[in-house]
Amino acid sequence: MLTIHKLLPQGQGLAKVLLQRAATVELDWDVRQKSRFAATDSQGRELAIFLPRGQAVRGGDVLVAEDGSLIRAIAAPQRVLKITACATHGTAFDLVRAAYHLGNRHVPIELQPDHLKIEPDHVLADMLRSLHMTVVTADLPFEPEGGAYGGHVTHDGHSHHHHSHGAGHAHGHEHAHSHAHAPAQPAGGCGHAQPKAQGATGAGCGHCDHHDHAHHPGQGCGG
Repeated sequence: MLTIHKLLPQGQGLAKVLLQRAATVELDWDVRQKSRFAATDSQGRELAIFLPRGQAVRGGDVLVAEDGSLIRAIAAPQRVLKITACATHGTAFDLVRAAYHLGNRHVPIELQPDHLKIEPDHVLADMLRSLHMTVVTADLPFEPEGGAYGGHVTHDGHSHHHHSHGAGHAHGHEHAHSHAHAPAQPAGGCGHAQPKAQGATGAGCGHCDHHDHAHHPGQGCGG
């Protein structure tokens, strides 16, 4: 068994040829967010990882064993919800608003220029569809955001830092904000409580006058 106490972020300082020759270990986020775990690399070797408390492993990071062996981490595809703005009626602001509401709920979230990713949650999926977002289930690598103030992602998946705020800072205004939006949503919303996606496109988003509730499964707003 190889014991590992060291991690090189994105293989920093290593020659490209060393990265290409390194063994790999494919891990989903549930494992990579922990600082201590066991795994098996691409060469069949058992690994015992003991990283500093709060240290998460990102895809592309390189683990260094006590004997000098290098093991490159790969972010394994896992079940996620991929969130995009409505292809027909949406704007970039819709994605910002969705990220705001998700942030108020303190869930791990991956931010990309044209989409968001979160772990599966049917309550959040329904909320996002009510905001006219397209929500589909997919198997993709998941790399949620870390802390913004020099924080770190701990074993529970949350970003922690020493930025203090008053009691009820996030939960209080989030509660009021979400209720302010409720009257503006069309009756029935868009894609509420739908089954998981089957890859179909073209579903309505609730903006159309003739909204057809025979949605393609698992999607909110036509993606």
